[in-house]
Amino acid sequence: MIASVSGRTSAIGPGTAVVEVGGVGVLVHCTPGTLAALRLGEPARLATSLVVREESLTLFGFADTEERDVFEAVQKVAGVGPKLALAMLAVHAPGQLRLAVASGDVKALTMVPGIGPKVAQRVILELKDKLMPGAAPDAVPGVPGLAPPWREQVHTGLVGLGYSTRDADEAVATVAPQADAELAAGRVPQVAALLKAALRALSVR
Repeated sequence: MIASVSGRTSAIGPGTAVVEVGGVGVLVHCTPGTLAALRLGEPARLATSLVVREESLTLFGFADTEERDVFEAVQKVAGVGPKLALAMLAVHAPGQLRLAVASGDVKALTMVPGIGPKVAQRVILELKDKLMPGAAPDAVPGVPGLAPPWREQVHTGLVGLGYSTRDADEAVATVAPQADAELAAGRVPQVAALLKAALRALSVR
């Protein structure tokens, strides 16, 4: 896998750029936001993902590894290929896309050309536990080596989605009774459910 390319930007076109790497011009397909940050003749470094098809090898370039990771996760959904995954990142930044999936926001996903309600629902269903920050396996309290407690996971997830530390603190406090009820019943609090509840609380403020 080609994880990244570094070199001088020799060409920028609609949806693509050419980066000179060791005397070879490498064509990379990028989002408009990534292309806007490039400058002709200046050095560039892009995180990349190589998509292999029987008839072609296509390299996609991204501003950072987070954008690439979201791209690779999204295109694994049935009905979403690399071009549609790139279109999703052209409309939504990685954090916005994570938020849309975490909150089940079908409307936000259907803003992407080529994505209808059925595909949007499939994206949410298949990625809600994979694309959501803080959605690591739930921890068993007091057992070392496992995921951290729910408070830290939910807080980290909210900050990762772009919320301020203060907003994250308030949202965690809002869902704490729900987690306490789970603990009182002898169950481990489910981080994914708590994160969704925290997102709902923030959306109605």
